Amino acid sequence: MPPSARPEPADPAHPPGDRFGDRLGAGPSERTLATVAGAAANDAGGLDPALLAGFLPDVCEAVQARRRLPGSRMDGYRRTGEEAALAGVALRSLLDLYLSAAWRLWRTLPVVRDAARDPDGVVRAGEVVLRAADDAVAAITEGYQQARRRVVRQEESERREFVDALLAGSSDVPGLLGRAQRYGLDLEAPHAVAVVRTGAGTSAVDLLPSVERVLLDAHVGTGGLVATKDGALVVVFAAPEAAANGRLQERLVRALDAPQRSGWRAGLSRARSGPAGVVASYDEARRAVDLARRLDLPPGVAEAADLLVFDVLLRDRAAAADLVESTLGGLREARGGAGPYLQTLDVYLRSGGNATETGRRLHLSVRAVTYRLARVRALTGIDPGGAADAFALQAAVTAARALGWPDRTEIVDD
Repeated sequence: MPPSARPEPADPAHPPGDRFGDRLGAGPSERTLATVAGAAANDAGGLDPALLAGFLPDVCEAVQARRRLPGSRMDGYRRTGEEAALAGVALRSLLDLYLSAAWRLWRTLPVVRDAARDPDGVVRAGEVVLRAADDAVAAITEGYQQARRRVVRQEESERREFVDALLAGSSDVPGLLGRAQRYGLDLEAPHAVAVVRTGAGTSAVDLLPSVERVLLDAHVGTGGLVATKDGALVVVFAAPEAAANGRLQERLVRALDAPQRSGWRAGLSRARSGPAGVVASYDEARRAVDLARRLDLPPGVAEAADLLVFDVLLRDRAAAADLVESTLGGLREARGGAGPYLQTLDVYLRSGGNATETGRRLHLSVRAVTYRLARVRALTGIDPGGAADAFALQAAVTAARALGWPDRTEIVDD
């Protein structure tokens, strides 16, 4: 049973036959109620007194009848809360309006002005006024929150539709430019894109509030949009100069690098202008985060500019796969598989052909490193230390890492 429908407990001092309301005297005049409403509206920062929606007469009637506000009035207060939410009125100000109206009304009630004659009546009137304020505020808050939830769901739906249209490369460029302004985006200016993929136990939706706070930081840029797409978090942000990428990268790490969010990766594109530029940047950021995963780079932010060589190699995946097989295919015959030899070769090339440094990085003896390099030479016919083969070997190893070779043999788009 709702609070407003519960019967009032019997009052021994005022049995049902007692004409308690008659002893309270006539209620405040309409002029007095208007004065109270105006003063309460000023207390609440200048709100429209009409938002009180009959609250003051309702309270006066409740005091006269010695009862709570009727349940039939609660729907009206809920609608008031909904309308205020849709009009952009702050909930705090709205509640301040009602609570100020309640305490200002109290002093105008006849029973309060005549407290010496009927102190018990003052107590009962106080209970009624407080309960009326409590019931009205609860109903208003409920209506306000319901309306806000509907607005938020609508905004989220519209934002997802806009992001899908933008990243899909919609042909309605004028429409995209107009809709972008709602989210603080000037798509004709340079923008970059970050794509964040979460680690285990965390979803993109979980990360959205933290990343939105990053974009609100005045030092990041002049506009931005955060949304989820295909299980990842997509961040479109203004990048009027090269430093903007660096600032966003620092703040992404700060926002996401927490123990409970381990394993996340982000790809960060270069800046481009126009809706088509955002699409290209999105594709670039997505490739960067996927490449970072395949290359087993440390978790964190991977900049597309740093992975261009891999991106170039994979533009023609069939050609890259052919290069890997023709150069390194012999490693499949190695005892224990190609993996250990490919890893040794990769570290050896990246350490400038230094066997000692390779052993240190892999926790192997120099003798073990030289043995593996000799096996590479025997199985592939290529000398890792030979200058003539260095470029082709480096390209093949790089492509192998990007393709996930030798575990992945088919060429597919991620």
